[in-house]
Amino acid sequence: MNTSIIRYILGHIMRIEGMLMLLPWIVSLIYRERVGVWFLIVGVVIFLLGLLITHFKPRSNVFYLKEGCIATALSWIVMSVFGAMPFYLSGRIPSYVDALFETVSGFTTTGASILSDVESIGHCMNFWRCFTHWIGGMGVLVFLLAIIPLTGGSNINLMRAESPGPSAGKLVPKIKYTAQILYMIYMGLTVAQIVLLVLGRMPIFDALCVSFASAGTGGFSVRNNGMAGYTTYQIWVTTIFMILFGVNFNVYYLVLYRKFRKAIDVEEVRYYFLLILAAVAFITYSLCNTAMRFGEALTHAAFQVGSIITTTGFSTADFNLWPESCKTILVLLMFCGACAGSTGGGIKVSRFVILAKTVKKELNSYLHPKSIKKIKIDERPVEHEVVRSTNVFFITYMILFAISLLLVSMEGNEFTTNFTAVLATFNNIGPGLDAVGPAANYGFLTNLSKFVLIFDMLAGRLELFPMLILFYPPIWQDYFRQRKKARIKENNKGKKKEKAKKAKITAAGFSYIQ
Repeated sequence: MNTSIIRYILGHIMRIEGMLMLLPWIVSLIYRERVGVWFLIVGVVIFLLGLLITHFKPRSNVFYLKEGCIATALSWIVMSVFGAMPFYLSGRIPSYVDALFETVSGFTTTGASILSDVESIGHCMNFWRCFTHWIGGMGVLVFLLAIIPLTGGSNINLMRAESPGPSAGKLVPKIKYTAQILYMIYMGLTVAQIVLLVLGRMPIFDALCVSFASAGTGGFSVRNNGMAGYTTYQIWVTTIFMILFGVNFNVYYLVLYRKFRKAIDVEEVRYYFLLILAAVAFITYSLCNTAMRFGEALTHAAFQVGSIITTTGFSTADFNLWPESCKTILVLLMFCGACAGSTGGGIKVSRFVILAKTVKKELNSYLHPKSIKKIKIDERPVEHEVVRSTNVFFITYMILFAISLLLVSMEGNEFTTNFTAVLATFNNIGPGLDAVGPAANYGFLTNLSKFVLIFDMLAGRLELFPMLILFYPPIWQDYFRQRKKARIKENNKGKKKEKAKKAKITAAGFSYIQ
């Protein structure tokens, strides 16, 4: 295992996070908030640490998927550990576990909060909360590849480990340019939303924070009433952009290069919009039956469906009070998630399409045992490796979900609270139902439950396996075996040098006697 390249990547991640912490510090200067100095202090410290680590170049720049997964998982953990420091050191969140929960929730674009009064923590703290969504949305390692391309031809392993979906590929031949294109699209959509919200008379600070959270499909709000206090225009703009950020970014690449036919033919995106339309229609009809006006029902239904399927987690109303059928639809959408290659979480629409077509193929095999049919998406055969990885992902997902639910249920809360708390964090959504609903928070949970949910948030954002590989014994056995071999080799080299030195001294003495 190439540990030197993992260390080198972590050093760069620390440097990037240190520089990004200057932004909330600048916000604190604008609003004259003294607590913002902690962003400057922590940012400078981790930048210098990162500078020191990257000073020592890696022995080899070549790394494989194993190193990519480990580097990705450790990067997100390191970012969260340091990112929580300003909350804790400033006293705005007195418990470090709570500060870590809030930060992990931010970076993983979950939006599950332990705060009951978000307005009291100040502008710079709220800016950092929402900005962590934007950082984590596209992925900090994709950003790293865009600005500091690593050599060795194995950069795709970092993108595969961090990018959501069954597979990650290149849009263009070089990974550096792929990462740059993704970030150009990401930044372009973010700026467009900010402009439209400001034109709709939303305060600039709110527009920035809402856009950061929408872009990363996060869900942290800067107001205690969530999105309920904004105008209908602002809510619809946010609804549209949440849905747009849930689309596979490959589609935007195709649109940019005027390949409209290919963009329209992407099967996953068609199913994604079909699900949204069906869910909005059903919930609007159900809310109209509760004496809610059609316009209001449509606004709430569209916003909440867009928020849940994209795993953003914003709320304009307490959907915990909606009819049971509406809540059931929202829970099912929590499992589904957005498209692969988007900033959304969840299992992903593409995986459900593959699973549904796998079931159809098996049913056909009962009718025609000798027939050989391949699963196709977008008129192209799906490789057996993708089908296998999808099945393994789904099985692993259910096992981890069951274990997490069992651990959280030991606290003694109601089943709906426990189930949706795990579901909302594992799929990076944020609000669940009952005690963790949109009008509540996660602050009442014990530290054990919070640590379980922290793991779920990280595992869900990184598609399970990069986090699981940290707990896989053969990885560390291989690491310690390599360290042992390196020590033996070093000792043997030292012995050879000592032997050569003694032989040289003996030869010199013998020559002197002669």
